[in-house]
Amino acid sequence: MTKTELTAAEKNLANALYEAFKTGKALDVAEWQDVVKEDDRSYLVQDELLRLKNEDVAGYKVSLTSEETQNMFDSNEPLYGAQTGSHFVKSPATLSLSKDLMDPLAEVELVFKAKEDLSTDDSLEDLAKKTTVASGVEVPDCRFLDWFPTLPKYLVMADAAVGGFVVYGEEKETASFKLDDLAQVTTTLEHDGEEVATGASSEVLGNPLNSLQWLVKKLASQGKTLKAGQRVSAGTFLLPPKLTEGTWKASFNHGFSDVEVRVTK
Repeated sequence: MTKTELTAAEKNLANALYEAFKTGKALDVAEWQDVVKEDDRSYLVQDELLRLKNEDVAGYKVSLTSEETQNMFDSNEPLYGAQTGSHFVKSPATLSLSKDLMDPLAEVELVFKAKEDLSTDDSLEDLAKKTTVASGVEVPDCRFLDWFPTLPKYLVMADAAVGGFVVYGEEKETASFKLDDLAQVTTTLEHDGEEVATGASSEVLGNPLNSLQWLVKKLASQGKTLKAGQRVSAGTFLLPPKLTEGTWKASFNHGFSDVEVRVTK
C-alpha cells in the first residue's frame, strides 16, 4: 500500500461520511474516533469523500484560524475542507434545517474568489490583485452527533472541515481595499433582529489574506492548486453560535454588503 492509498478502515469512514451526508443520519463519534490519527490520512479520507460526492471542487473553507479555535481542537495550524459548487450560494439564501442541514452553526467570514490560479510565490499584495472578496456567512455542519466543540480534529478534517454551506454577498475587487483595512473589518451578527455576536477580521490569522495564503501553500504541499473561479471562505470572525430557525443577518463595515440567511424547519 502506498502513502496515498486508503486502508479498509479509512475507506469505511469515507463511505460512512458520504452516507450520512446523503441521508442526514449522524454518525457516533465513538465508532470512528480511532480510524485516523494523522493530518495526511485525514485529508486522504476527505479526498475520497469528495470523490464520492462526484462534484467538482468549487472552493474551500478554512477553519481554526484563531488561537482560541486551535486550542479547542488541539491544533497548531488551520485546516481546510474542499467544498462543492452546490454549497456556495448567493445572499439572501434560504436553508432548511430538516432538508439541508444536520447540526449547523453560524460563522461570519470574508470569501475570496480567485480570478486566476494562485501560486505559493504570491505575496499578500499579489493575492489581493488576483482575487475578489465578499462578505459571507458560513454554515458549518457535521456528520457526527454532538460534534461542537469536542469532535477530534482528525474527524473534522475527514468530514471536509465540517463543511456545510457558504453564503456570500456582493463581490468586490480585493485590491480596492488597503491591506490594513482587510484586517479591520468588523461584523454584527443578528438573529430575528436581535444581536447575537460581534467579531473582527483580525481574528483570522491577523488578516484573512494570511488565511488565503496559508491555504495556497497547504494545497501546494499536497500537489494541489487553488484555481481560477474557486472561492475560499477564509475563517470566522467570531465563536459560532448554533444556527436555529429564523432570519440571520451579518452586517459589516468598510462597505461590505449585508449577508442574510433565512432558516426554515
